[in-house]
Order: sequence, then structure tokens, then C-alpha cells
Amino acid sequence: MLTVLLEALSKNGSSAGNGTARHRKSSETNNTNHKERAGQGAAGGEPAKSYTKEQLEGVQRIKTCKDYYEVLGVNKDASDDDLKKSYRKLALKFHPDKNHAPGATEAFKKIGNAYGILSNPDKRRQYDATGGEEPSSSGHGHGNFNFQHGSFEADITPEDLFNMFFGGSFTTSQHTFTNGRARYSHQEHTHRQQTEERGDGGFSMFIQLMPIVVLLLVSILSQMMVSTPPYSLYSKQSTGQTIRRQTENLQVDYFVNRDFKSEYKGAALQKIEKSVEEDYVSNVRNNCWKERQTKTDLLYAAKVYRDERLRRKAEQMTMDNCQELDRLNSLFRGG
Repeated sequence: MLTVLLEALSKNGSSAGNGTARHRKSSETNNTNHKERAGQGAAGGEPAKSYTKEQLEGVQRIKTCKDYYEVLGVNKDASDDDLKKSYRKLALKFHPDKNHAPGATEAFKKIGNAYGILSNPDKRRQYDATGGEEPSSSGHGHGNFNFQHGSFEADITPEDLFNMFFGGSFTTSQHTFTNGRARYSHQEHTHRQQTEERGDGGFSMFIQLMPIVVLLLVSILSQMMVSTPPYSLYSKQSTGQTIRRQTENLQVDYFVNRDFKSEYKGAALQKIEKSVEEDYVSNVRNNCWKERQTKTDLLYAAKVYRDERLRRKAEQMTMDNCQELDRLNSLFRGG
């Protein structure tokens, strides 16, 4: 019995020891995982974003470069086209919204600063004169690289440079980039740019509508400035021109309001009646032309389609306006 108890105690002790070891190992594993997650997580409690081994190695390579030519991967005699081609490739590859490896932001700023210096003939010449000593970051990663014989910094922020190359079409989240001369908040810039675009859109819409507005104003002003004629060839209730009169020369009917007789006399009346007759003759002439054209079309259709009905319709047209025009012509001739 005692032997059984001793064996049981021995087994329990061994299990307890193993349990303690397992607990210690689990605790160490949890602490390690926590450190890894903490290292990978973004500042401010943002969730960690994945990155590839190739991206991390690329960032490390950029950070260890000794000069700007090495950063861009070009020779010292590289042309502007070579610089642009290299910058395009690297800027897309190391932009913080595409590359989430630690240090990607610093690498992106370093690439932008490298191109900003080497693409400027004066700064490039000054940079080459120093021998291209290894840059050392000043401050806490502000993208301002000082050299033994002077300070070399681009005149434009990395993000501004990136937007110039890619037209601002590359969607980015909030990143703040700085150099020695400018501080750039991409979130604020994007908000300001969107606000300006909305303002420009409203102004553009106003410019497009301006011709229509001008035409409407001109039309309204014209209607206001043009006075109503003192006569009408037809009775018009809206203007009060319902009193029939007849011109003395051609006996043309026209309509006036009740104040016409007291306002127009003598030469003024003759001028009005001459205007009435001219308008009337013009209308009769136009209507006569329409009647003749209609008759010609009917006769032509009757001939083409051999339609007797159309021929009779053409011959039966009264041609009232043409008859009136003949009457007026005879009056002008003194017949």
C-alpha cells in the first residue's frame, strides 16, 4: 500500500514539474508573440500590416546606401531620363501605402530626396563636388540628410514629388513627410485639394452656364426695350388692339387700341399706314410663294405616282394669297 502511494506521489510530482515547464514555455512564447505583434503594429494602436521578405530587404538596402546615386541605383553619369525611370520604379515600390515593411517611410523619403537633389543641375553639381559622403539622418527621421561639406535637401517634399510624377491618382492614407524646408501632411493636402477641386468645379460650372445666362438677360432686356407696335394685322385681345381700321391707299385692314385715334394724326398716321401696308404685302407675298410651292409639289407627285386625285386637288387650290398679291400689284401700277 505504501509503495503504491509513493509511486503515485512520484508521478504527480513529475506531472506538476512538467506542467510548470509547459506553463513557463507557453508564457515565453506568448511574450515573444506579443513582442512581434508590437513590433509589427503601427503606432497609435493601428493593426499590423503584412509585408514580404523582399520588401524588408529592399528597405534595408536603401537605408544602407552611402550616396544618392546608390539609392537610385544609377551611375554618376546617369541622364535625366535614367533618373526619372529609376525614381518611378522605386517610388512605387517603396511608397508606404504599398510597402508596409519597417522603415519603408524613411526609404521612400530618402528616394524622393535623392531624386530631388540629382535632378537639380545646381544641387547635383554641388553634391558631386563633396564626393558624395554618406548621409546621416538628423533628428528623428525627418528626411533631411546632412553632409560633411554642406547640407543637401530637396526643394520639394517626397509626396509632392510623387504626385507630380503620378498625377495625384495614387490613393494614399495618412502619412507625414518632412524635409529641412517644408513639412507636408498628406491628409491635410488631400483635404485641401478636394476642397479646391470642389470650388473649381463650381466655378467651371458657372463659366459653362455664363453664355446661357447672358442670352437670357439680353432677351429679357430686348423685350423690355422694344415697345409694342401701335397696330396689328390681326385682332389681339392681349394688347387691346381690337378696333378695326383700313389704310387709305391699299385698303388693308389693321387693328389698333382705343387711344390710337387721338395719338396718331396727319403725317404720323400716314407713316403708320405705310408700315401696315409694307407688312401686309410682305405677308401676302410669302403666303403666295407657299401656295405655289404646294401646288407644284402636288402636280409633281400626281405625275410620278399617276394619281388623279392629287392632280385634281392641285387644280382646285384657290390660291387666295396669290390673287390678293395680283390685286395689290394692280393698285401699285395704278390699275
